[in-house]
Amino acid sequence: MSKIIDKDRFYYNPDFLGSPQGRSVRILSEYYGPLKLLNQKKIEDTIVFFGSARILSQEDAQTAIDNAPKDADAQTLKRLKADLKMSRYYEDARNLAGKFTKWSKSLKGTKRRYIICSGGGPGIMEASNRGAAEADGINVGLTISLPFESSGNKWISEDLDMKFHYFFMRKFWFLYLAKALIVWPGGFGTLDELMECLTLIQTQKIQKRLPIVLYGKEFWNNVINWDYLVESGTISEDDLNLFHISDDINDTYNYVTKFIEKHQLKGPNF
Repeated sequence: MSKIIDKDRFYYNPDFLGSPQGRSVRILSEYYGPLKLLNQKKIEDTIVFFGSARILSQEDAQTAIDNAPKDADAQTLKRLKADLKMSRYYEDARNLAGKFTKWSKSLKGTKRRYIICSGGGPGIMEASNRGAAEADGINVGLTISLPFESSGNKWISEDLDMKFHYFFMRKFWFLYLAKALIVWPGGFGTLDELMECLTLIQTQKIQKRLPIVLYGKEFWNNVINWDYLVESGTISEDDLNLFHISDDINDTYNYVTKFIEKHQLKGPNF
């Protein structure tokens, strides 16, 4: 009887694992892999930051303006000025992540509580990981393999840059450990993540108490007409209580920390 070597075993065979028949194994890997790592790091729960990958730091936005060609057209200059205006959200995310991290480090217990978690990319994601790192705290980046966008940033804690292939598994890990969500200005991905979360809470698929802050009143009041949804009867007026719209770091910090301290968020995960 010939000896079986590793390459003959299906679970070591990259051709099988990459095939349609191996898809269920790949999906399970994106459940059990993060579970093992998070348990090893003693991370019990997270505060999740969603937001655009395109928002620049104030320094980078200002540098882009300073380095713009003298003959730059009006459209280019308008875009650069808009980027500088939006950069306030990068700086606010960075500062807020730092405040949450300092607060979480002050809590007693052996578990790591309310760890900052982002999608691990540039923009708002980078800002949140950066703020946590600058406050000497660990932080998580749930990155995704994309053909047109960079993945990962240098501020994610060592061994906590977890790269996903499946969006739905990545979103599972965003919400499974989340005890609060801060949703910053963003595009399709941010809106998708927000609406899925609100849907799961509205339909009670998520039963834990979860404070959600939409940060940036000007942005959110222009992007979504919540009152019109109520007026049209497509959501109820009570659904507006599922989130809090804020434009201030301290207001957001107080809203989230007081919510957590009051409800303790020990209910079941979905």
